[in-house]
Amino acid sequence: MYDGRDMTQLAMMAKSDWKDNELAHFHHSLQQMTPYLNSEGASIHREIIEEIENRGGLKRNVAE
Repeated sequence: MYDGRDMTQLAMMAKSDWKDNELAHFHHSLQQMTPYLNSEGASIHREIIEEIENRGGLKRNVAE
């Protein structure tokens, strides 16, 4: 179960400052809602994906 900062806190930060488990959690959550996202939600999801790619992906276990 995710036990980290919520999107309200993270929205004020650069994606590069997010922890791996935060990127993984919100990527998974937004991925599940993709058909329902508005343009702002889709943009946030794209930024998360780009940050994951910039880091070379995520390790399998990011439950830090």
